[in-house]
Amino acid sequence: MQQDALIAAPEPARIKRVARVLIDSSLPHLDRFFDYEVPASMEEQARPGVRVKVPFGPQQLAGFIIEILEDHASTMKLRPLAKIVSEQVALYPQVVAAASEVATRYAGTLWDVVRSAVPARAAKVEKEELDHVAPVLPRTPNQLERYEQGPQALEAWSRGETLRAVATWVPNVDGFWPKFLLDAARPVLEREKRVLLIVPDARDLKILGDYLDAEYGAQSYARLQADDGPTPRYRNFLRAIGGAVQIVIGTRSAALCHVPDLELVIVWQDGDQSHREQRAPYQHSREVALLRSQQADVSLLIASPSRTVEAQRLVTTGWAIELKLPRNQLRAHAARVIATTNDFELERDPMLARARIPSTAWREATKALESGPVLVQVARTGFVPAVACQDCRTLARCPLCQGPLHLAGQHSHVACRWCGEQFHDYRCQNCQSPRIRAASIGAERTAEELGLAFPKVPVISSTGAKPVEKVLHKPALVVATPGVEPIVEGGYAAVLLLDADKMLAHDSLRNAEEVLSRWFTAASLATSDGVVVLTGNPSPAGASLIRYDPASFAERELAERREIGLPPAVRSAIISGPGAQRLIAALEDSTRAKVQIHGPTVIDGPPIEHRYVLFFSYADGHEVTSALRHLRSTMSAAKDPVVNIAIDQDSVL
Repeated sequence: MQQDALIAAPEPARIKRVARVLIDSSLPHLDRFFDYEVPASMEEQARPGVRVKVPFGPQQLAGFIIEILEDHASTMKLRPLAKIVSEQVALYPQVVAAASEVATRYAGTLWDVVRSAVPARAAKVEKEELDHVAPVLPRTPNQLERYEQGPQALEAWSRGETLRAVATWVPNVDGFWPKFLLDAARPVLEREKRVLLIVPDARDLKILGDYLDAEYGAQSYARLQADDGPTPRYRNFLRAIGGAVQIVIGTRSAALCHVPDLELVIVWQDGDQSHREQRAPYQHSREVALLRSQQADVSLLIASPSRTVEAQRLVTTGWAIELKLPRNQLRAHAARVIATTNDFELERDPMLARARIPSTAWREATKALESGPVLVQVARTGFVPAVACQDCRTLARCPLCQGPLHLAGQHSHVACRWCGEQFHDYRCQNCQSPRIRAASIGAERTAEELGLAFPKVPVISSTGAKPVEKVLHKPALVVATPGVEPIVEGGYAAVLLLDADKMLAHDSLRNAEEVLSRWFTAASLATSDGVVVLTGNPSPAGASLIRYDPASFAERELAERREIGLPPAVRSAIISGPGAQRLIAALEDSTRAKVQIHGPTVIDGPPIEHRYVLFFSYADGHEVTSALRHLRSTMSAAKDPVVNIAIDQDSVL
């Protein structure tokens, strides 16, 4: 009788020290940690959070050590670390944990989240001595004391308790919005703890930085912004993670910055689209702050002159308290808002609804110019950014590429915005009429018209291409597109909001909310005794501005979206690309039962792409996004067609 030979499995090799490394790769199937042996020559330098170079196939990749394993048993032969790039700890365990949550929420890769949180290294900065600077705190009344539930919030933050709040900032109470944010942070700073302030863009960051320079000291804070360049950005990053300052400010990439003894995160203007990362996985800094607040038990304040539906949902569910000014004080500080389409004004002037600049706006602007500047907000830049046929009203398109036609100036020819071709004798493609009309009027044309109407008043134009930061407090007409309205010390005497109908006409789920945010931002620049004139037809957004009550509009929007099952009452995912159809087909029945699948929409190729929109509940969110993330990783490993996943990007719906 023959007895089978029993072969004992080899015992795992014991390795003294093993480094678990996150490598520099955005490939979904490489979204995991890899183990490397720590050579004896690197034992002292190798520790969690340092940058390394590791062999990966035939090449060397950058990465971070996530964990050191002592006396580790490995079933395979491990390759050694190639190089310790720097002994400076740049990636902390708390950031890795938060980044992992973000990657899961947005069905992305961990490296894509980490690379936005940790800036590139500037070697010479690591040799500098970083001075610890304490801010010089002002001894002035705290304006949050005037807000409903404001004293309770200040008391909680002064005791180190975790409290989350949503605030509607009202202008002219006690200084500009940076003072409001720092007033909220003051109880934390007084206890020598730290705060992180996140703003939408470089313009707001400069405004906040200028305020801190003047009131708290030029070295009292660290500013994190990619536009500063590699060396200044890395220097400020080291000041932030090293605890050299108590105040850290920055744009969306700062939302995951490690700040020791962090007790309060403040997000300003969370409705601004600049808060969303432009690269995968497209995380929003508000959601990153929410995850961080929950994971690390850190207080959170979301503040804005307007109110997003997401912020209103936090208030409605009781996750955050609401800070708002009482109505009697609100009317004393906010500018008066006039709608040119109310019954009284229409009775006086029946043509108001059809006029771009109604007589009411002219009258208020003329009166305001006697004492100060007047802001005129227009929807678009350019002279005549879109033209149409005068006879049949067909929008003018380029005969060559079908791009939109425009007029660059008063003496310019009709030209295509896409290919640049000019047409000296343009005729409508529908009715052959040579006559054209302005389908929309831009900032430059508006400035020209106002200059002719007010010949003795200077006209200042501020657009995205040529922004103006500040203007003097003297009579002037300031024509600006949304987001680049110049600041004037003392405020504008009047604010005219033109093109309301055109701004609200865009067909998207978020449009009315975003337009209202632009209106409130512009209205917040007016003095308390100034006036805001809103043109166009009546709308729920306009009614909210007239009452100066953005929360009511957000609450109404949230209720409507709950009723019909649209974001942010539910979560969403947009699946697109050549591999979208295959990913949807691979969804397990348990996951498919938790989502509503709409689509596909076919996008002509080559290659032919498909687009799906998925809706699912917040309760099922973690399971659904984890499943999508796993499926994309599996498809990537199999070299299946590319698939793109965008979570909670309902601004494109």
